[in-house]
Amino acid sequence: MARLFGTDGVRGLANEVLTAPLALRLGAAAAEVLTSEHRSSKRRPLAVIGRDPRVSGEMLAAALAAGMSSRGVDVLRVGVLPTPAVAYLTEFYGADMGVMISASHNPMPDNGIKFFSKGGHKLPDSIEDQIEKAMESLPETGPTGHGIGRVIEEAVDAQQHYLDHLAESMPRRLDGITVVVDCANGAASTVAPLAYEAAGARVIAVHNEPSAYNINDNCGSTHIDQVRQAVLKHGADLGLAHDGDADRCLAVDAEGAVVDGDQIMAILALAMKENGELRKSTLVATVMSNLGLRLAMDEAGITLRTTKVGDRYVLEDLNAGGYSLGGEQSGHIVMPDYGTTGDGTLTGLALMSRMAETNVSLQSLAGAMTVLPQVLINVPVSDKSVIASHPDVAAALEMAEDELGNSGRVLLRASGTEELFRVMVEAPTEEIARRIAGKLAAVVAHV
Repeated sequence: MARLFGTDGVRGLANEVLTAPLALRLGAAAAEVLTSEHRSSKRRPLAVIGRDPRVSGEMLAAALAAGMSSRGVDVLRVGVLPTPAVAYLTEFYGADMGVMISASHNPMPDNGIKFFSKGGHKLPDSIEDQIEKAMESLPETGPTGHGIGRVIEEAVDAQQHYLDHLAESMPRRLDGITVVVDCANGAASTVAPLAYEAAGARVIAVHNEPSAYNINDNCGSTHIDQVRQAVLKHGADLGLAHDGDADRCLAVDAEGAVVDGDQIMAILALAMKENGELRKSTLVATVMSNLGLRLAMDEAGITLRTTKVGDRYVLEDLNAGGYSLGGEQSGHIVMPDYGTTGDGTLTGLALMSRMAETNVSLQSLAGAMTVLPQVLINVPVSDKSVIASHPDVAAALEMAEDELGNSGRVLLRASGTEELFRVMVEAPTEEIARRIAGKLAAVVAHV
Protein backbone atom coordinates (compact mmCIF):
# COMPACT_ATOMS: atom_id res chain seq x y z
CA MET A 1 0.00 0.00 0.00
CA ALA A 2 1.38 3.41 -1.00
CA ARG A 3 2.25 5.80 1.78
CA LEU A 4 -0.53 8.32 2.42
CA PHE A 5 1.74 11.15 3.58
CA GLY A 6 3.99 12.89 1.08
CA THR A 7 6.70 15.52 1.44
CA ASP A 8 4.33 17.96 3.12
CA GLY A 9 1.29 16.20 4.56
CA VAL A 10 -1.50 14.47 2.66
CA ARG A 11 -2.31 16.03 -0.69
CA GLY A 12 -4.45 15.26 -3.73
CA LEU A 13 -7.44 16.22 -5.87
CA ALA A 14 -10.14 17.27 -3.42
CA ASN A 15 -13.27 15.09 -3.34
CA GLU A 16 -11.63 12.47 -5.55
CA VAL A 17 -8.37 11.55 -3.81
CA LEU A 18 -8.69 13.71 -0.73
CA THR A 19 -12.31 13.03 0.25
CA ALA A 20 -14.39 14.02 3.26
CA PRO A 21 -14.56 10.41 4.56
CA LEU A 22 -10.76 10.16 4.31
CA ALA A 23 -10.36 13.48 6.14
CA LEU A 24 -12.74 12.36 8.88
CA ARG A 25 -10.82 9.14 9.45
CA LEU A 26 -7.47 10.94 9.19
CA GLY A 27 -8.57 13.51 11.76
CA ALA A 28 -9.72 10.81 14.16
CA ALA A 29 -6.48 8.83 13.79
CA ALA A 30 -4.32 11.93 14.20
CA ALA A 31 -6.26 12.84 17.33
CA GLU A 32 -5.57 9.41 18.81
CA VAL A 33 -1.83 9.57 18.06
CA LEU A 34 -1.07 13.23 18.75
CA THR A 35 -3.09 13.67 21.95
CA SER A 36 -2.51 10.31 23.65
CA GLU A 37 0.28 11.65 25.86
CA HIS A 38 -1.58 14.80 26.86
CA ARG A 39 -4.94 13.44 27.97
CA SER A 40 -5.98 13.80 31.58
CA SER A 41 -9.13 13.85 33.63
CA LYS A 42 -8.73 17.61 34.17
CA ARG A 43 -9.07 18.78 30.58
CA ARG A 44 -9.82 17.57 27.10
CA PRO A 45 -7.14 17.82 24.42
CA LEU A 46 -7.39 20.81 22.07
CA ALA A 47 -6.79 21.01 18.31
CA VAL A 48 -6.48 24.13 16.13
CA ILE A 49 -7.70 24.00 12.51
CA GLY A 50 -6.92 26.63 9.85
CA ARG A 51 -7.26 26.66 6.09
CA ASP A 52 -6.57 28.60 2.94
CA PRO A 53 -9.58 30.00 1.05
CA ARG A 54 -10.01 27.30 -1.60
CA VAL A 55 -13.57 25.97 -1.75
CA SER A 56 -12.83 22.39 -0.68
CA GLY A 57 -11.25 23.64 2.55
CA GLU A 58 -14.68 24.26 4.04
CA MET A 59 -15.70 20.64 3.46
CA LEU A 60 -12.42 19.19 4.70
CA ALA A 61 -12.35 21.39 7.80
CA ALA A 62 -15.80 20.14 8.76
CA ALA A 63 -14.75 16.52 8.24
CA LEU A 64 -11.53 16.88 10.21
CA ALA A 65 -13.34 18.62 13.05
CA ALA A 66 -15.90 15.82 13.13
CA GLY A 67 -13.19 13.16 13.20
CA MET A 68 -11.22 14.82 15.99
CA SER A 69 -14.22 15.70 18.16
CA SER A 70 -15.45 12.11 17.78
CA ARG A 71 -12.28 11.07 19.61
CA GLY A 72 -12.85 13.44 22.52
CA VAL A 73 -10.79 16.39 21.25
CA ASP A 74 -12.03 19.98 21.41
CA VAL A 75 -11.53 21.79 18.10
CA LEU A 76 -10.83 25.51 17.69
CA ARG A 77 -11.34 26.67 14.11
CA VAL A 78 -9.32 29.79 13.30
CA GLY A 79 -10.57 30.32 9.74
CA VAL A 80 -8.50 31.43 6.75
CA LEU A 81 -4.93 32.06 7.87
CA PRO A 82 -1.43 31.21 6.60
CA THR A 83 0.20 27.91 7.51
CA PRO A 84 2.77 29.61 9.80
CA ALA A 85 -0.09 31.34 11.61
CA VAL A 86 -1.69 27.98 12.40
CA ALA A 87 1.68 26.68 13.63
CA TYR A 88 2.09 29.75 15.85
CA LEU A 89 -1.48 29.60 17.17
CA THR A 90 -1.09 25.91 18.01
CA GLU A 91 1.57 26.98 20.50
CA PHE A 92 -0.14 30.23 21.51
CA TYR A 93 -3.39 28.53 22.50
CA GLY A 94 -1.59 25.67 24.21
CA ALA A 95 -3.16 23.20 21.80
CA ASP A 96 -2.12 19.57 21.62
CA MET A 97 -2.15 19.54 17.82
CA GLY A 98 -2.74 21.79 14.84
CA VAL A 99 -4.03 21.19 11.32
CA MET A 100 -3.62 23.29 8.19
CA ILE A 101 -5.80 22.58 5.18
CA SER A 102 -4.01 23.78 2.06
CA ALA A 103 -2.36 22.57 -1.12
CA SER A 104 0.07 25.49 -0.96
CA HIS A 105 1.08 26.50 -4.51
CA ASN A 106 -0.98 23.77 -6.22
CA PRO A 107 -4.03 24.63 -8.38
CA MET A 108 -7.41 25.26 -6.75
CA PRO A 109 -8.93 21.77 -7.32
CA ASP A 110 -6.18 20.19 -5.18
CA ASN A 111 -6.04 20.37 -1.43
CA GLY A 112 -3.91 19.05 1.40
CA ILE A 113 -3.84 18.35 5.11
CA LYS A 114 -0.75 18.92 7.22
CA PHE A 115 -0.47 18.36 10.95
CA PHE A 116 1.47 20.06 13.72
CA SER A 117 2.32 18.52 17.06
CA LYS A 118 2.16 20.33 20.39
CA GLY A 119 4.21 23.52 20.12
CA GLY A 120 3.46 23.94 16.39
CA HIS A 121 6.08 21.57 14.97
CA LYS A 122 5.76 19.59 11.74
CA LEU A 123 5.63 15.83 12.18
CA PRO A 124 8.55 13.47 11.56
CA ASP A 125 8.00 10.52 9.24
CA SER A 126 7.74 8.13 12.20
CA ILE A 127 4.70 9.94 13.64
CA GLU A 128 3.03 10.14 10.23
CA ASP A 129 3.52 6.38 9.95
CA GLN A 130 1.81 5.93 13.32
CA ILE A 131 -1.17 7.95 12.10
CA GLU A 132 -1.46 5.81 8.98
CA LYS A 133 -1.40 2.63 11.09
CA ALA A 134 -4.00 4.10 13.45
CA MET A 135 -6.31 4.71 10.48
CA GLU A 136 -6.26 0.99 9.70
CA SER A 137 -7.22 -0.10 13.21
CA LEU A 138 -9.47 2.80 14.21
CA PRO A 139 -12.63 1.66 16.06
CA GLU A 140 -15.90 2.71 14.48
CA THR A 141 -17.20 4.12 17.76
CA GLY A 142 -15.69 6.59 20.19
CA PRO A 143 -16.57 8.28 23.48
CA THR A 144 -20.17 9.24 24.15
CA GLY A 145 -21.98 11.92 26.13
CA HIS A 146 -19.60 14.28 27.90
CA GLY A 147 -16.65 12.50 26.26
CA ILE A 148 -17.37 13.99 22.82
CA GLY A 149 -15.27 17.03 21.94
CA ARG A 150 -16.65 20.49 21.20
CA VAL A 151 -16.15 22.42 17.93
CA ILE A 152 -15.67 26.15 18.44
CA GLU A 153 -16.50 28.35 15.44
CA GLU A 154 -14.35 30.52 15.01
CA ALA A 155 -11.59 32.12 17.10
CA VAL A 156 -12.23 35.82 16.45
CA ASP A 157 -8.89 36.92 17.93
CA ALA A 158 -6.67 34.48 16.04
CA GLN A 159 -5.63 36.81 13.22
CA GLN A 160 -4.71 39.63 15.60
CA HIS A 161 -2.60 37.34 17.76
CA TYR A 162 -0.63 36.33 14.68
CA LEU A 163 -0.20 39.95 13.55
CA ASP A 164 1.04 40.87 17.03
CA HIS A 165 3.55 38.03 16.81
CA LEU A 166 4.87 39.32 13.47
CA ALA A 167 5.19 42.86 14.83
CA GLU A 168 7.15 41.63 17.84
CA SER A 169 9.43 39.48 15.67
CA MET A 170 10.56 42.31 13.39
CA PRO A 171 10.66 45.59 15.36
CA ARG A 172 12.50 47.66 12.71
CA ARG A 173 10.30 50.24 10.99
CA LEU A 174 9.90 50.14 7.21
CA ASP A 175 8.93 53.78 6.67
CA GLY A 176 9.77 55.02 3.18
CA ILE A 177 9.63 51.59 1.52
CA THR A 178 6.96 50.98 -1.13
CA VAL A 179 6.17 47.31 -1.68
CA VAL A 180 3.85 45.48 -4.03
CA VAL A 181 2.57 42.26 -2.47
CA ASP A 182 0.96 39.52 -4.56
CA CYS A 183 -1.19 37.52 -2.16
CA ALA A 184 -2.06 34.74 -4.66
CA ASN A 185 -5.74 35.16 -3.72
CA GLY A 186 -4.76 32.92 -0.84
CA ALA A 187 -4.26 32.85 2.90
CA ALA A 188 -2.05 35.97 2.87
CA SER A 189 -4.72 38.17 1.30
CA THR A 190 -5.59 39.95 4.54
CA VAL A 191 -2.71 39.42 6.93
CA ALA A 192 0.29 40.19 4.70
CA PRO A 193 -0.81 43.71 3.67
CA LEU A 194 -1.83 44.43 7.29
CA ALA A 195 1.54 43.26 8.63
CA TYR A 196 3.57 45.29 6.13
CA GLU A 197 1.46 48.41 6.70
CA ALA A 198 1.77 48.05 10.47
CA ALA A 199 5.57 48.03 10.07
CA GLY A 200 5.43 51.32 8.17
CA ALA A 201 5.67 50.26 4.53
CA ARG A 202 3.46 51.71 1.81
CA VAL A 203 1.65 48.64 0.50
CA ILE A 204 0.13 48.02 -2.92
CA ALA A 205 -1.73 44.71 -2.66
CA VAL A 206 -2.66 42.68 -5.75
CA HIS A 207 -4.51 39.39 -6.09
CA ASN A 208 -5.89 39.84 -2.58
CA GLU A 209 -9.56 39.08 -3.26
CA PRO A 210 -10.05 35.33 -2.79
CA SER A 211 -13.28 33.92 -4.19
CA ALA A 212 -12.74 30.29 -3.07
CA TYR A 213 -12.00 29.45 -6.69
CA ASN A 214 -9.16 31.79 -7.77
CA ILE A 215 -6.29 30.81 -5.45
CA ASN A 216 -2.93 30.63 -7.31
CA ASP A 217 -4.77 31.36 -10.58
CA ASN A 218 -2.09 33.08 -12.69
CA CYS A 219 -0.78 34.86 -9.61
CA GLY A 220 1.44 34.43 -6.57
CA SER A 221 4.90 32.96 -6.26
CA THR A 222 4.41 30.50 -9.14
CA HIS A 223 3.52 33.34 -11.55
CA ILE A 224 6.14 35.93 -10.66
CA ASP A 225 5.52 38.02 -13.80
CA GLN A 226 2.39 39.42 -12.16
CA VAL A 227 4.22 41.10 -9.28
CA ARG A 228 7.07 42.16 -11.59
CA GLN A 229 4.64 44.05 -13.83
CA ALA A 230 3.01 45.70 -10.81
CA VAL A 231 6.37 46.83 -9.39
CA LEU A 232 7.34 48.46 -12.68
CA LYS A 233 3.89 50.04 -13.09
CA HIS A 234 3.88 51.61 -9.61
CA GLY A 235 7.59 52.38 -9.34
CA ALA A 236 7.83 50.38 -6.13
CA ASP A 237 11.04 49.59 -4.27
CA LEU A 238 10.33 45.88 -4.43
CA GLY A 239 7.64 43.27 -4.87
CA LEU A 240 6.85 40.21 -2.77
CA ALA A 241 4.95 37.16 -4.00
CA HIS A 242 3.39 34.61 -1.67
CA ASP A 243 1.92 31.21 -2.41
CA GLY A 244 -1.53 29.96 -1.48
CA ASP A 245 -0.80 29.24 2.17
CA ALA A 246 1.78 32.04 2.57
CA ASP A 247 4.67 29.97 3.84
CA ARG A 248 6.71 31.08 0.81
CA CYS A 249 8.03 34.45 -0.28
CA LEU A 250 9.80 35.37 -3.50
CA ALA A 251 10.80 38.92 -4.42
CA VAL A 252 11.54 41.19 -7.35
CA ASP A 253 13.70 44.29 -7.17
CA ALA A 254 12.79 47.77 -8.42
CA GLU A 255 14.00 46.86 -11.92
CA GLY A 256 11.78 43.76 -12.03
CA ALA A 257 14.57 41.19 -11.57
CA VAL A 258 13.58 38.10 -9.60
CA VAL A 259 15.18 37.56 -6.20
CA ASP A 260 14.59 33.91 -5.35
CA GLY A 261 14.81 32.00 -2.10
CA ASP A 262 18.54 31.34 -2.46
CA GLN A 263 19.26 35.05 -2.87
CA ILE A 264 16.96 35.93 0.03
CA MET A 265 18.82 33.42 2.21
CA ALA A 266 22.14 34.93 1.15
CA ILE A 267 20.93 38.44 2.08
CA LEU A 268 19.58 37.34 5.45
CA ALA A 269 22.58 35.13 6.26
CA LEU A 270 24.99 38.01 5.69
CA ALA A 271 22.79 40.34 7.75
CA MET A 272 22.48 37.87 10.61
CA LYS A 273 26.20 37.17 10.63
CA GLU A 274 26.94 40.89 10.74
CA ASN A 275 24.52 41.30 13.66
CA GLY A 276 25.80 38.25 15.56
CA GLU A 277 22.56 36.31 15.01
CA LEU A 278 23.75 33.55 12.63
CA ARG A 279 24.50 30.77 15.08
CA LYS A 280 27.60 28.71 14.30
CA SER A 281 27.96 30.81 11.11
CA THR A 282 25.83 28.21 9.37
CA LEU A 283 23.02 28.32 6.80
CA VAL A 284 20.85 25.27 6.06
CA ALA A 285 19.47 24.81 2.52
CA THR A 286 18.41 21.88 0.31
CA VAL A 287 20.09 20.05 -2.54
CA MET A 288 18.03 22.18 -4.96
CA SER A 289 19.81 25.39 -3.98
CA ASN A 290 21.93 27.05 -6.64
CA LEU A 291 25.65 26.38 -6.63
CA GLY A 292 26.09 30.16 -6.51
CA LEU A 293 24.72 30.18 -2.96
CA ARG A 294 27.47 27.86 -1.77
CA LEU A 295 30.13 29.98 -3.48
CA ALA A 296 28.77 33.17 -1.89
CA MET A 297 28.63 31.58 1.56
CA ASP A 298 32.15 30.20 1.19
CA GLU A 299 33.41 33.69 0.41
CA ALA A 300 31.65 35.08 3.50
CA GLY A 301 32.98 32.37 5.80
CA ILE A 302 29.54 30.83 6.28
CA THR A 303 29.04 27.06 6.28
CA LEU A 304 26.26 25.80 3.98
CA ARG A 305 24.59 22.55 5.02
CA THR A 306 22.22 20.78 2.60
CA THR A 307 19.24 18.50 3.21
CA LYS A 308 16.63 16.63 1.22
CA VAL A 309 14.00 18.79 -0.49
CA GLY A 310 11.24 19.88 1.86
CA ASP A 311 11.17 22.57 4.50
CA ARG A 312 10.55 20.02 7.24
CA TYR A 313 13.94 18.45 6.49
CA VAL A 314 15.50 21.89 6.71
CA LEU A 315 13.70 22.33 10.03
CA GLU A 316 14.96 19.01 11.34
CA ASP A 317 18.55 20.00 10.57
CA LEU A 318 18.08 23.48 12.03
CA ASN A 319 16.70 22.07 15.26
CA ALA A 320 19.26 19.28 15.52
CA GLY A 321 22.20 21.64 15.04
CA GLY A 322 20.81 24.66 16.84
CA TYR A 323 21.14 26.85 13.73
CA SER A 324 19.20 30.07 13.15
CA LEU A 325 18.50 30.29 9.39
CA GLY A 326 17.53 27.89 6.64
CA GLY A 327 15.26 27.51 3.67
CA GLU A 328 14.61 26.56 0.08
CA GLN A 329 15.12 28.15 -3.31
CA SER A 330 11.33 28.15 -3.69
CA GLY A 331 11.04 30.78 -0.97
CA HIS A 332 10.43 28.73 2.18
CA ILE A 333 12.61 30.59 4.66
CA VAL A 334 12.82 29.36 8.25
CA MET A 335 14.02 31.43 11.20
CA PRO A 336 13.61 29.22 14.28
CA ASP A 337 13.97 32.14 16.70
CA TYR A 338 10.67 33.51 15.36
CA GLY A 339 8.67 30.51 14.18
CA THR A 340 8.51 26.76 13.92
CA THR A 341 8.00 26.66 10.15
CA GLY A 342 8.56 28.70 7.01
CA ASP A 343 6.74 32.04 7.10
CA GLY A 344 6.40 34.09 3.92
CA THR A 345 5.16 37.24 5.63
CA LEU A 346 7.94 37.11 8.21
CA THR A 347 10.44 36.64 5.37
CA GLY A 348 9.10 39.73 3.62
CA LEU A 349 9.43 41.73 6.83
CA ALA A 350 13.01 40.52 7.38
CA LEU A 351 14.01 41.34 3.80
CA MET A 352 12.60 44.87 3.97
CA SER A 353 14.13 45.29 7.42
CA ARG A 354 17.57 44.69 5.90
CA MET A 355 16.82 47.27 3.21
CA ALA A 356 15.80 49.78 5.90
CA GLU A 357 18.80 48.97 8.09
CA THR A 358 21.35 49.48 5.31
CA ASN A 359 19.46 52.00 3.16
CA VAL A 360 20.53 49.83 0.22
CA SER A 361 18.30 48.68 -2.65
CA LEU A 362 17.21 45.08 -2.99
CA GLN A 363 19.08 44.90 -6.28
CA SER A 364 22.36 45.77 -4.56
CA LEU A 365 21.72 43.41 -1.65
CA ALA A 366 20.96 40.53 -4.02
CA GLY A 367 24.29 41.14 -5.78
CA ALA A 368 26.02 39.36 -2.90
CA MET A 369 25.24 36.12 -4.75
CA THR A 370 25.83 35.28 -8.42
CA VAL A 371 23.15 32.90 -9.66
CA LEU A 372 24.52 30.23 -11.97
CA PRO A 373 22.24 29.26 -14.89
CA GLN A 374 19.82 26.62 -13.63
CA VAL A 375 17.12 24.84 -15.62
CA LEU A 376 14.35 22.84 -13.96
CA ILE A 377 11.95 20.71 -16.01
CA ASN A 378 8.95 19.03 -14.36
CA VAL A 379 8.13 15.88 -16.32
CA PRO A 380 4.65 14.34 -15.85
CA VAL A 381 4.98 10.58 -15.27
CA SER A 382 2.64 7.70 -14.45
CA ASP A 383 4.78 6.25 -11.64
CA LYS A 384 7.46 8.57 -10.23
CA SER A 385 8.80 5.88 -7.89
CA VAL A 386 10.43 3.81 -10.66
CA ILE A 387 12.09 6.58 -12.70
CA ALA A 388 15.38 7.07 -10.83
CA SER A 389 16.28 3.36 -10.92
CA HIS A 390 15.48 2.83 -14.59
CA PRO A 391 18.62 1.86 -16.57
CA ASP A 392 17.90 4.34 -19.41
CA VAL A 393 17.67 7.21 -16.93
CA ALA A 394 20.82 6.08 -15.11
CA ALA A 395 22.74 5.95 -18.38
CA ALA A 396 21.53 9.39 -19.46
CA LEU A 397 22.46 10.81 -16.06
CA GLU A 398 25.99 9.41 -16.29
CA MET A 399 26.48 10.97 -19.73
CA ALA A 400 25.24 14.37 -18.50
CA GLU A 401 27.53 14.33 -15.47
CA ASP A 402 30.51 13.36 -17.61
CA GLU A 403 29.82 16.29 -19.95
CA LEU A 404 29.51 18.83 -17.12
CA GLY A 405 32.44 17.63 -15.04
CA ASN A 406 33.12 20.10 -12.22
CA SER A 407 31.51 23.04 -14.05
CA GLY A 408 27.92 22.20 -13.04
CA ARG A 409 25.66 19.57 -11.59
CA VAL A 410 22.56 17.46 -12.27
CA LEU A 411 19.81 16.59 -9.82
CA LEU A 412 16.98 14.15 -10.53
CA ARG A 413 14.19 13.72 -7.98
CA ALA A 414 10.55 12.78 -7.70
CA SER A 415 8.08 15.45 -6.61
CA GLY A 416 6.82 14.89 -3.08
CA THR A 417 3.31 16.15 -3.83
CA GLU A 418 2.52 15.46 -7.51
CA GLU A 419 3.08 12.76 -10.16
CA LEU A 420 6.06 14.63 -11.55
CA PHE A 421 9.74 13.87 -11.90
CA ARG A 422 12.03 16.88 -11.64
CA VAL A 423 15.12 17.30 -13.83
CA MET A 424 17.46 20.08 -12.67
CA VAL A 425 20.69 21.07 -14.40
CA GLU A 426 23.20 23.80 -13.50
CA ALA A 427 25.84 24.72 -16.06
CA PRO A 428 28.20 27.56 -17.03
CA THR A 429 25.64 28.87 -19.56
CA GLU A 430 21.87 28.64 -19.87
CA GLU A 431 22.22 27.14 -23.35
CA ILE A 432 24.22 24.20 -22.01
CA ALA A 433 21.86 23.74 -19.06
CA ARG A 434 18.78 23.73 -21.31
CA ARG A 435 20.30 21.29 -23.78
CA ILE A 436 21.33 18.77 -21.13
CA ALA A 437 18.09 19.13 -19.16
CA GLY A 438 16.05 18.67 -22.33
CA LYS A 439 17.86 15.44 -23.18
CA LEU A 440 17.35 14.06 -19.69
CA ALA A 441 13.67 15.10 -19.60
CA ALA A 442 13.04 13.35 -22.91
CA VAL A 443 14.48 10.11 -21.51
CA VAL A 444 12.37 10.40 -18.34
CA ALA A 445 9.21 11.09 -20.36
CA HIS A 446 9.63 7.91 -22.40
CA VAL A 447 10.31 5.54 -19.49
